[in-house]
Amino acid sequence: MHTTHDFGNGLVPAHQHSNGGGWVADTATVAATAHVGPTATVSGNAEVTGYARIIDSASVSGDAVVMDHATVCGNATVTGYATVSDHTWVRDSATVTSDALVTGHALVSGTASVSGHAWVYGHAVVRDAVVMDCAKVGGHAKVTNRALISGNAVRSV
Repeated sequence: MHTTHDFGNGLVPAHQHSNGGGWVADTATVAATAHVGPTATVSGNAEVTGYARIIDSASVSGDAVVMDHATVCGNATVTGYATVSDHTWVRDSATVTSDALVTGHALVSGTASVSGHAWVYGHAVVRDAVVMDCAKVGGHAKVTNRALISGNAVRSV
């Protein structure tokens, strides 16, 4: 039996992940150890490896990679060539896209957007703010309240 699911652009061949029941496009790769919750989706050529968790209504798509013990939850989106790794959290309505990297124990939340070649690492928090281009936010830095960090800016505490 051939199963399909609509990830937003029409029906594509897909299956429900054995660990959580969420929908995974047949073109995507999800490890058996990863968790894809019942209303979460993984599509395109995305990869979810290790013990990563995609839960709630979160989505991972494009060529994005979510790995290790990272969690994507709420209505968060990880797409493009973005990588989310280690023990990070991307939650609420946050978006990580393009070639962005979120790693370490970082938190991206609220309506935050991390894009371009931006890098959020360490114990950094990005909430309701934008980090883009080649900007770096690390250490214990907090970027909040609609702040914009772009270009080659570096925020670290």
